[in-house]
Amino acid sequence: MTKLLSIRLVAILAGLGFALIALYSFVLGAYAAMTEEVPGHLPYEKPRDIAYSFDGPFGKWDIQQLQRGFKVYDEVCAACHSLKFVAFRDLEQIGYDEGQVKAYAASKQVPGIDPNTGEATTRPGLPTDYFPSPYPNNVAAAAANNNAIPPDLSLITKARGDGTNYVASLLAGYGPPSAELLEEHPEAAPGPGLHHNPYFPNLNLAMAPPLTTAGQVAYDDGTEATVEQMSQDVAAFLTWTAEPTLVQRKQTGWPVLIFLLFATVLAYLSKKQLWAAAKRKDD
Repeated sequence: MTKLLSIRLVAILAGLGFALIALYSFVLGAYAAMTEEVPGHLPYEKPRDIAYSFDGPFGKWDIQQLQRGFKVYDEVCAACHSLKFVAFRDLEQIGYDEGQVKAYAASKQVPGIDPNTGEATTRPGLPTDYFPSPYPNNVAAAAANNNAIPPDLSLITKARGDGTNYVASLLAGYGPPSAELLEEHPEAAPGPGLHHNPYFPNLNLAMAPPLTTAGQVAYDDGTEATVEQMSQDVAAFLTWTAEPTLVQRKQTGWPVLIFLLFATVLAYLSKKQLWAAAKRKDD
């Protein structure tokens, strides 16, 4: 019995030691990553922390906000950016009915094939079609955007760190560089065709401010369309395009967590019952 307890104690101490070493390494690495400065790197700002309805373990989609964000995308962003991984019929998930989706899809021209000649052409969209690109190819996209190809926005909030806050901060963050910044970093001055934005890593980007004035988009629900509001709404919509099952995964996670907790308790009680006989023999 004493030998068995000693083995268990050594195993517990060894496991605890490894866990402490791993935790120390993680904390040390995280602190270094947050505080280390990259030589020659321009001092851009981190995205602002904005509260959204889908944040946290109990978060849910704000359907009205998603519809407002879709309207901002459709009337502003779609002129340059595609949503190649989103189908028109997916809009039913954010509150649009079948008729609305069919009408919207039919208002868009998507690539097609002429059945008589076999040549490439365009046709009215169907609910099963995906959002078309605003440009026929990357060459045309670059030519229209100061030699910069606008990225597809389907997964943009997953492709950027703190993606939702990054998109909202970037869209509302345009403005001239401060005198102090230019004095310390003259290279931060925007070049020809570039626009200053403190949330962009090199502080200047080819995309002109897409949201410039309040009321640029007329919201159907009467919400005041300030630049800040439009930025947050389209950021929420792009979070949905990147993770349409985000809320569903959270809702599924709680039953799974409860089941795992219940199974752990059962396993512990089973272990005590199985070892009870061994302990009585040792005694």
